[in-house]
Amino acid sequence: MYLSKVHIDWLHAKNPYELHRALWRLFPDRPDDVRGFLFRVEKIEKGQGAVILMQSDEKPEQLADSVTLQALRDLKLLIQPGQRFRFRLRANPTKTIKDVTKGTVLKKGKEYTRTVRVPLIKEDQQKLWLKRKLEGCALLESVCMQPETALNFRKNRENMSGKIQTVLFDGVIVINDVTVFKQLLELGIGPAKSFGCGMLSLAAA
Repeated sequence: MYLSKVHIDWLHAKNPYELHRALWRLFPDRPDDVRGFLFRVEKIEKGQGAVILMQSDEKPEQLADSVTLQALRDLKLLIQPGQRFRFRLRANPTKTIKDVTKGTVLKKGKEYTRTVRVPLIKEDQQKLWLKRKLEGCALLESVCMQPETALNFRKNRENMSGKIQTVLFDGVIVINDVTVFKQLLELGIGPAKSFGCGMLSLAAA
């Protein structure tokens, strides 16, 4: 696993959808439908661009002027059961509900009401959401939640726009199952990974 610090110019950083597309340029031989990387925006400055922390399963390559690879580290995961870590996670806590206004969908010969994701706004709901995501591999010892401004995006090619509600989690976890935890770490936590959610960063507690 590789951990990278990346800078993206303002032209691509100002739209979250274009920012994600720019990161793909660091992996020229990877199919567009197999991401293989997670990221988190650490800093964004109007007119200057964004600083990104990125985790990837393959080594990124510096090939485009719009994306600058500033630092690269081959990350060795030495994790033991019972080990405590401080963590940081930007996530999009949601729940799925039925929405009759969206119509129905046919699955295996049965008709179902379509569902939509809605954000979890209350802190106790967000905390329970994270505990469920960690269940079976880590214990949530402590956590604080920082709500963030809604993230607006636009897909120019599809002429679509939308927004997601993100939360920044900081806290301490205790590892139970190393194998399952590493899988979670590699795959990311929750939805909206293409918008910088889901990457779990660790430091010794």
